[in-house]
Parts: sequence; structure tokens; C-alpha cells
Amino acid sequence: MRRLRLAIAGLTACSGCQLLLLNCEDELPELLEQFEFHFFPLACSPALLEGEYDAALVEGCISMPHEKELLLELRRRSVYLIALGTCAVWGGVAALRNGESRELLRQQVYGQSPVASETFEPLPLQSVVHVDAVVAGCPPEKEELLRLLADLARGVLPVDIDYSVCAECRMKENLCLLTERDTLCLGPLTLGGCGARCPNMSVPCEGCRGPVPECNLHKALEIYEQKGFDRTTVLARLRRFCPGWKL
Repeated sequence: MRRLRLAIAGLTACSGCQLLLLNCEDELPELLEQFEFHFFPLACSPALLEGEYDAALVEGCISMPHEKELLLELRRRSVYLIALGTCAVWGGVAALRNGESRELLRQQVYGQSPVASETFEPLPLQSVVHVDAVVAGCPPEKEELLRLLADLARGVLPVDIDYSVCAECRMKENLCLLTERDTLCLGPLTLGGCGARCPNMSVPCEGCRGPVPECNLHKALEIYEQKGFDRTTVLARLRRFCPGWKL
């Protein structure tokens, strides 16, 4: 059976989502039987875009012209393009200061250096190209990445998640950190798939996976206010990973 050709690229991000694959030590030998990691600059050299790809997994948002060019080229060469991680899906932490003067931000960070003279406001991948599937998380769960690769090997895309972290938390019969412990937990508004990793350890959900589809933000904000958390605080917390949250 032909091995699938994959391209794995990183744009403006921390590389944590790509490292997630390299951390699958036990599974890597089997993965190498199924996939050819042809373009993977973080792990392989030389990294040259050549030919066509069955799928491109792209981490990070777009904030520089050369990143946009790379993304467009990956889209052109790939059957599927998959946004890997919250920065790729929603913009992530890199987009926190969107809406502010880019020139002022450049001066504050780089001074007079021309290093970042061509940067622009960080954007999620879907702002520039069609994205066939997403794997959210900062970083995603290892099991999610492996399921994605298993689906690709079968010639299908993963099923979209449409439930919240709160749903997973209740299935595990955890005490509700928001309603029962009065802590600012974003589980009701955050996309599930992590198995309620943080609430399982009594740590409030920070919203790193972005918004669950069709969440009732207005009603949720009423509940947060009843618990003593004002809207500005809640929205600021939500926007750390998904700057697009709006009332």
C-alpha cells in the first residue's frame, strides 16, 4: 500500500503542536509505515516543497508575507489542509493585540530593527485559504492527532466536535467548578475533545480550545455575573485564545 505524503509546517506559533507528533515515540514506527513525512522543517532536512501531498498539517497563524505564500503553496499542492492547534484555528495568543497599531507594537518589541518590518495582524488559516478540518487545542491532545492520522490513512476526515468541555466534565462526574465552587471556569463555552483535562484536576478551564459551536454566550455571561464575574473579565479571558469572541 502506498504511504501517504504529508507536509507538516509551522507558521507564527511556538512549535508545540508539531512537537506533539514527535512526542508520539511509541507510535512513530507504525506511523512511518503509513506516512511519508516529506516536508517537515522542524524534524527533517532538507525541507523542500516538491510534488503533491495527500494532506498538509499547518500549525500557527499567519503574520508575515512569506507565511502567507507558504500557506497558499501548501493549499495548492495538498488534497487536504488541516489547521493544527488553536493558533491555526482561531488566531491564538499571537493575535491578542490585534486592533492595535502594528507600527507601535513593532517599535515596542523590535525597536529600530528591520526584522519584523513586514508583519501584519495575525490571522487564522481560514482567513486566507479553505481549511478542510481542524484540530483545536494548545496543544491538541495526543489522541486527537493520532485519530486524525488514522482517519487520513482510511481516506476520510475527522468528525467535527460539537460539544463543550463542560459536557465531558459532567460525564466524568466532576463537581462543577463554576456553579458548585464559584470559580471562573470557561468549560461551558469551550470546545470539547480534551476529556476535561484541566477540570479533572480541579483546575478551571482556560478556554484554550476556542468556542464550542452555537454556544449561548449571552446566557452564559448572565450565569458568570451571578457568580460575581463581570462580562469584561470573562470576555478578556475568552479572547486570550480566540480574539474573535464578540457579544
